[in-house]
Amino acid sequence: MKFLVTGAAGFIGYHVSGRLLADGHQVIGIDNLSDYYDVSLKQARLDGLRAYDSFRFHKLDLADRQGIASLFADEGFDRVIHLGAQAGVRYSLDNPLAYGDANLIGHLNILEGCRHTQVGHLLYASSSSVYGLNRKLPFSTDDAVDHPVSLYAATKKANELMAHTYAHLYRLPTTGLRFFTVYGPWGRPDMALFKFIRAMLNGERIDVYNGGDMLRDFTYIDDIVEAIIRLQDVIPAPDAGWTVETGSPAASSAPYRVYNIGNSQPVKLMDYIQALEEALGIQAEKNLLPMQPGDVLETSADTQALYRAIGFKPQTPVAEGVKHFVEWYREYYQR
Repeated sequence: MKFLVTGAAGFIGYHVSGRLLADGHQVIGIDNLSDYYDVSLKQARLDGLRAYDSFRFHKLDLADRQGIASLFADEGFDRVIHLGAQAGVRYSLDNPLAYGDANLIGHLNILEGCRHTQVGHLLYASSSSVYGLNRKLPFSTDDAVDHPVSLYAATKKANELMAHTYAHLYRLPTTGLRFFTVYGPWGRPDMALFKFIRAMLNGERIDVYNGGDMLRDFTYIDDIVEAIIRLQDVIPAPDAGWTVETGSPAASSAPYRVYNIGNSQPVKLMDYIQALEEALGIQAEKNLLPMQPGDVLETSADTQALYRAIGFKPQTPVAEGVKHFVEWYREYYQR
C-alpha cells in the first residue's frame, strides 16, 4: 500500500516509516525540518529512510493548506499515519502559537486531505497528556479528558474532537493514538533521557523536577511501532449500538476509535535514572527542583482495549530499553 507518514524525520515517524518500508510498503514522508531541535539528527534519520527505493520525501509544513491539498491530490494515499506535530509540554508555555499552526491548522489540513481523497484509514498521534488533572489510575480511554494542564495537551484533545467530527460527517475512519512517554534510539533531544545522558557524560548535574517524586509510564519505541503497525489494519467501523449516555468516549456511532499505547508498568523517575546510571556506569549528580508548570505527577496506561484490538501491548522493561538507547547514543555521538 501507499502510506503518507507525517513527521517522517521525527522520532516516532522515522521508526514507523522504516518498519513500513521493511514490510514492503511505499512511504511518502513529509516534515518541515523545524529547528525545534537539532536538524542534523532529523537529516540523519531521513538518510536512513532514503536507503529504500520505495521512500520519497517532501519538505512540507502541515500548515501549508495548498501544499498539503496538492500532495493528497497528486499521490492518492491508501492510508495516512499522522505523527507530525509541534511537540513538547514546556515549549508550549512560551511558544503557544506554534501549536496552533502545527497541531490545529495542520491537523485540519490532514483531515481535509483524507476526506477529499477517500483515504481508507487515518491514524494520528494524540498523547497521554490529554488526561491532565485526571487522578484515577491507570488512565483509561473510557474516562473523560476535559481538564488538560498545558496547551500542548489541549491541542491533542482538540485533534481527537476534530477527528470524530470528520468520522461522523464523512465516515472517515480515524484512530487516535495516546502515546505514553516514548523513549529509545533516535529519540528527541528535548526529552529527559537525552538530557540526562548528555549531562552525565559531560560531568554535569541533571535537573530532576518535583524532587524526583513522579511516576511515568515509559514506553519503548519498538513497542509503539508494533502497536501502530497492527492498528493500521484495524479499521474502525461504526457502532450502531453506541450512545453518548452509555458508550465509551473512545468509541462512537462513527468509525472512530482512540487507544492508549503505554507500557502499563509505571516507573519511578529515580528508578529510570538508576537504569541510565547502570547502563552508563556513571553516578548522576542530581539538581532537585520543584514541579514545573504543565507537568503531571503520574501517568499509567490502561491498555486492555488495545490488547483486545490487536493481541499486543507494550512490555519492554525500562532497564532493557534504556540499555538500547545508551548503545545507540554512544555509537551515534561517538561517546
